Amino acid sequence: MATAKKLPSGSWRCLVYSHTERIFDTKSGTWKDKRIYESFTSDDPSRRGKADAERQAAEFQQDRDTNVSRKRQKNGNILLKDAMKKYVEAIGPSLSGTTVQGYSKEQYDSYAFLMEKKLKDITTEDLQKAVDDDTKRPSKRSTKTKAPISPKTVRNTYSYIRSVINYFYPNDNYDVRLPKIPKKVKNLIPAKTVLEIIKDTEIELPCLLACWLSYSMSEIRGIRVRDISNGYITLDRVIVDIGQTPTVKESGKAEARLRKHHIPNYIQALIDKNISGKKPDDPLITLSGHAIYMRWVSLLEQHDLPHMTFHDLRHLNASVMAMLRIPDKYAQERGGWSSDRVMKNVYTHTFSEEREKVDETIDNYFDSLLDGSASEKEKSAIEIINALREADPNGWYKALLNMQHEMQHKN
Repeated sequence: MATAKKLPSGSWRCLVYSHTERIFDTKSGTWKDKRIYESFTSDDPSRRGKADAERQAAEFQQDRDTNVSRKRQKNGNILLKDAMKKYVEAIGPSLSGTTVQGYSKEQYDSYAFLMEKKLKDITTEDLQKAVDDDTKRPSKRSTKTKAPISPKTVRNTYSYIRSVINYFYPNDNYDVRLPKIPKKVKNLIPAKTVLEIIKDTEIELPCLLACWLSYSMSEIRGIRVRDISNGYITLDRVIVDIGQTPTVKESGKAEARLRKHHIPNYIQALIDKNISGKKPDDPLITLSGHAIYMRWVSLLEQHDLPHMTFHDLRHLNASVMAMLRIPDKYAQERGGWSSDRVMKNVYTHTFSEEREKVDETIDNYFDSLLDGSASEKEKSAIEIINALREADPNGWYKALLNMQHEMQHKN
């Protein structure tokens, strides 16, 4: 039985376990089990108040145990494959299309032997075997090397299966070992090289929007002619592919991504050429996301450069801002990462003087790469990392990892 404790105010509080939720820890980049507790209080400072808080907690716990028992008894015979289908049907209306699509993908081959198994019969050993098998599953992106999927993908797949089981058959007794996500910092192609290979190509504009203004693929595809006005781009939506169908998502659900960017002169000239004859609701970029990506990969191959995803251009932008010592809050604003200031600045007609200086610093850097006036050789990613390590030996990696993680998970 839970025991109540006296608070500084004199009241009594009793905490009792409610359930466990799977949450994503942005600091470590991993999924974790978080125990959720219910709080019961009494304002009576006497021993009667203590007894009252404990009585409320005991009643809740009894009701919880009864409800969990009923739920397990009711759903224990459901097959895992049926539970997965019902889970999507049950929570689908509250999720975005891209999330539901992720749940519907056929990426659960390692769990195939469990699909015909009843939820009540699935054990820790079963789930551990599935996870171990999943760590060997070949990645579809590595057809040449046949490299396995990433530890992050393994963990995400298990998290979904675990969520399905707990939704119908609550069970906190599973103890599955998951692969650790290794620490890594991408060695990116220098910005100067990127600008050289995209020059005068069909994808120069989308690439510049990514590496210079830090837009993601979905954001670039969401920009309309009407979003460009008085030297600024105002982002308020994205376009993603759901089942191969381009689908508009309003950015209001991710406030940090609702932002406004000053347009550098060079990019403005490309935009002016691109929007000639277009209507206000026409997209700025007409190529599909797949077409842009394939042209980007082709450029890398033509110039014998190492593989780098289109999304890595946003990482390149983050590295440039780190090299230029851009203050964190302005780097967050430009990149659309979590910041309390973003919403306040989006629809204003002017930026703060400090933000304008930041934009000017970054624009001058890219302009110098374009016209060849850079005063010194551009630093490689390793050199930038070494400089950051020197400046902040204890916090350099955490700051860079957090920035990269936010870029990967807010699309």
